[in-house]
Amino acid sequence: MEVGLGVKQRMAARAAQEICDGMVVNLGIGLPTLVADHVPEGRRVTFQAENGMLGYGRTPERGREDPNLINAGGLPVTEEAGASYFDSTIAFGMIRRGRLDLTVLGALQVGERGDLANWLVPGQRVPGMGGAMELAQKARKVIALTLHTAKDGSPKILPECTFPLTAREAVDMIITDLAVIEVTPDGLLLKEVAEGVSVGQVLSATSARLAVDRNPGCF
Repeated sequence: MEVGLGVKQRMAARAAQEICDGMVVNLGIGLPTLVADHVPEGRRVTFQAENGMLGYGRTPERGREDPNLINAGGLPVTEEAGASYFDSTIAFGMIRRGRLDLTVLGALQVGERGDLANWLVPGQRVPGMGGAMELAQKARKVIALTLHTAKDGSPKILPECTFPLTAREAVDMIITDLAVIEVTPDGLLLKEVAEGVSVGQVLSATSARLAVDRNPGCF
C-alpha cells in the first residue's frame, strides 16, 4: 500500500525533533530530505550535502527554485546566510573525520543490533552506494527513517538484515510511520507509537525482538 505524503511529513517532523541547536546534519536522499522543512522555529542547524554545500535550508517555494542550488539527491534547496560551497572531496572529508552530529538515512532493512541495509535490493541494478557507508559509520548519531513494512507488507525491522549491509551496528534510532524505536545495548526499545496506532500493531509488524518502554509516548 502506498503511504500518503501526510504520513511521510509526520515522520519527517518527528525526525526533526531529534535535531538539537547548533548541530551539523546530513540528510540522505528520498524521505529524509523532507526533514529540512520541519526544523522547529528558532533552532539553529547547518545542513551538509555530499555534493558540496554547507548551510542549505528548506525547500523553495514552487517557481522560485534555483537550478544551481540542489542537495545530494538533486532536489532544489534554499541557501542560508553564511552558506559555503566546495567539492565532494572536502564534503566527504568532513564526513570521514566525524564532523557530522547527526545523519538521517533511509533504510531497506534494519537489524535488531542496529545493522543498516539501505543501498541494494538483490536482483535490482543501482548506481552505487553513494555516501551512505561513510555517513552510517562516522556520524555521531544515525537515525533510520523508513516505512515500518515493505510494499508487500513484510517487516523491515528484522533480527538480521537479509539484504547487503551498508554498515554494522550503526543505527541509534528508527523512526517509522508506526513507531519510534531506540537501539540500545540490550536490543530494540519501543519508545513512541504514532497517533492511532497501538503497541500491538507495532509488535505484529516487527520481526525483530522489541521491548516496550514502561510508558510509550505518542507522536
